Amino acid sequence: MQIQTGKIRRMTRLRWGIHPEDLIRILGDPALQLVRIGLEAGPLSRWLFSGMVEAGLPTICIETRHTKAFLKAQINRTDRNDARGIAQTMRVNLFRPAHVKTLTSQKRRALLTARKLVQEKAITIENDIRGMLRNFGLKAGVVSAAGFEVCIRELIEDMPDLASIIEPLLTVRKKLRETSMTLHRQLLAVVRDDTACRRLMTIPAVGPVVALAYTSTIDVPARFRNSKAVGPALGLTPRLHQSGESDRIGRISRCGDAMMRTLLYEAAQSLLTRVQKWSWLKAWAMNIAKRRGLQRAVVALARRLSVIMHRMWSDGSEFRWTKDMATAT
Repeated sequence: MQIQTGKIRRMTRLRWGIHPEDLIRILGDPALQLVRIGLEAGPLSRWLFSGMVEAGLPTICIETRHTKAFLKAQINRTDRNDARGIAQTMRVNLFRPAHVKTLTSQKRRALLTARKLVQEKAITIENDIRGMLRNFGLKAGVVSAAGFEVCIRELIEDMPDLASIIEPLLTVRKKLRETSMTLHRQLLAVVRDDTACRRLMTIPAVGPVVALAYTSTIDVPARFRNSKAVGPALGLTPRLHQSGESDRIGRISRCGDAMMRTLLYEAAQSLLTRVQKWSWLKAWAMNIAKRRGLQRAVVALARRLSVIMHRMWSDGSEFRWTKDMATAT
């Protein structure tokens, strides 16, 4: 790890292990007279940031995308030049602070990530089994996750050589499904004890997974000045490109949390196509679908859901099904 201290024309380059204790020992010297310490966001940011803040160091976690755009102006990209560029941004106040999540949100996010990982591996094995059997003219067809194993065994019962290959895969797949259910029960237990998650679940098509993912992603609702700022932070607003006579509106920016954006999109799609109970929110999205198409309506509804969820979380209110009862968002 590198650090740039002092004025830009008189910098010191230091290297040490990436541990909070090492940073505190070096940067805690009163002779440095540090005003701001820039820590670029990354996998170790929360760990390093927490340790440095607890030690009383004026640490600021800076946004990676913004810093990368600033450093691209350099001709030669080296670790030394990058450290110099970050020091320059901190000196002239051109940085953009990044929110460092709390330990609780980090643990909840780890649970969601582990659950998603195990589910994806189980689905991958199921698809591979289907592909192997297709080479022998055996088609499983549409079958539920619970009936998949029985269906596969019925297909290979007259082919012992093939069964000796598929059986170990079925064993691994079964273990992954059991692990996925274990993690899902842990997720439900967390949601059951969380008031904010239960309140968000009063919105149609918002289940425990979406609610927990939202609370762990937003972490602290007060960090947004207003609820409408949540949509751009999750990458659900169109990109704009204006230059001279050029003025283009593109697709959504897709910045921010990809998992949360996907879950909101799935919830919006479910609200439009599966939820039978009518509400002002569904009527609003259906009107957009008539004018602009279903796909754009789903994206608009996902963005509206993120705004409504933030407002409900901030106000402590529940979802209102009629327009007369609903608050302006």
